[in-house]
Amino acid sequence: MNLYNAATSVVDWSEKYHNSFLITANDEVLDFAVKNCIDQGLPDIAVSAAQGKLLNLVAQSIGAKRILEVGTLGGIWMGRALPHDGTLITLEIDTLHAKVSREENFAKAGLENKCKVTLSAAESMTNLHPGGMIIVDNVVRYGQVSDMSVNDVNSVGVREMLATLKEDKDIDATTIATVGERAFDGFMYAIRK
Repeated sequence: MNLYNAATSVVDWSEKYHNSFLITANDEVLDFAVKNCIDQGLPDIAVSAAQGKLLNLVAQSIGAKRILEVGTLGGIWMGRALPHDGTLITLEIDTLHAKVSREENFAKAGLENKCKVTLSAAESMTNLHPGGMIIVDNVVRYGQVSDMSVNDVNSVGVREMLATLKEDKDIDATTIATVGERAFDGFMYAIRK
C-alpha cells in the first residue's frame, strides 16, 4: 500500500497535516515574530512550528528553569516553556538580531522579564552542568555539510563543531535530520556527561 501521494508534497503530507492537529493555529505572537524578523531583514532561518513545539516540550519535560540560547531569532517557544521565575539568556553577536528580539519580539510575546538578550559570543560550555542539554539548529543545511566541495562559512562551521565534539569526552551528541516546511535541514541534540 502506497501511503505517499506523489502529487502531494512531503510538507503537505506530513508536517502541515500533523500540525493541524497538534499546534495552535494563528498564533498572533509567533506570526508577528516571523513577519517582523523578515521585515527587519533578518535571515529566514527560524525553526518551524513543529521544531519550536519540540523545543518547548523538551524544556517543559526536563523542568528547565534556565535556558541558554546561542544566536537568536526569537526564542519565544523556549521562553514560553519556562516557569514564571525561569530565565532564557540569548547570546547574540549581531546587533540587529539582538535589537529585534529584545525590543520587539520578546516584548510582543510578554517575555521581556524572562528573556534577556546579551550582545556576546558563546565561548565555552564551562557553566553547563552534567545532564545539561545543548540543541544546535541548522546543522544539516540541505546536506551541504557532508559535501566537502561546499565551503561556505556555515557548512565549514558545522564541520568544525562536529570535529570538536568528536574529541570532547564530556559531550554526547547526535544529529537528527528534519524534512518539512523548513526544507531539508536538521539539529544536533547533545548532553554534557
